[in-house]
Amino acid sequence: MKQSKIVGDGEGWETISSERHFANPHLEVVTYQVRTPSRSQPWAWTIVHRKAAVIIAPMTRDDRIVLIRQERIPVSTAIWEMPSGQIDNVASGSGLSPVASVKADNAGDPAEIIEQVALRELREESGYELARDGKLIALGDYFSSPGFTDERGYFFLARPVEPIANYVRDETESILDCRAFGVPEIRRMIAENEIRDANTLGICARLAARDFLSLEPRCDSEIVRE
Repeated sequence: MKQSKIVGDGEGWETISSERHFANPHLEVVTYQVRTPSRSQPWAWTIVHRKAAVIIAPMTRDDRIVLIRQERIPVSTAIWEMPSGQIDNVASGSGLSPVASVKADNAGDPAEIIEQVALRELREESGYELARDGKLIALGDYFSSPGFTDERGYFFLARPVEPIANYVRDETESILDCRAFGVPEIRRMIAENEIRDANTLGICARLAARDFLSLEPRCDSEIVRE
């Protein structure tokens, strides 16, 4: 990953100095001395730069959501989550927005490149693909954990999706299961702490806010009264 300033000129943010501690093809750890719009004196902050990512909500024709169950080594457990993946050659902390970084590093329209990555990750991780009459709907972006990383995720709704014939998952993937869940089951899994992945919780909130699904109980009997 390429190191550079974390902020642009003319925004009230100024990078005074930086010290790189570690870097590999996936992330970079840098301590910066930064002057912010509200602080005239520089202060130090250590940031983990990561590539931008895509998070895809696959929805079937009968309005079920496809989740994968994947082993996650940092938390030593397998969790249910939406398909997702990093966008190659995009460093969120490059001093440009992730989209601008794509534009700088790749030929072609950056939005189209991000959409292509989303469709690829959908196929590779879930074994589903967008139907011929389907649409890939951009739902905006979010910061995964802005207290320590500049990682930005791009949300997409893919609908309708259908299983890929004769699909064989790559053996290098750590995905243990893949299922389509009804919206009531998704609500239950969120409420009962079965879905704990920030990407998945975030995209569910965005889907609900955009009226693509409802996270509200459908009847009074589903409401727990204290």
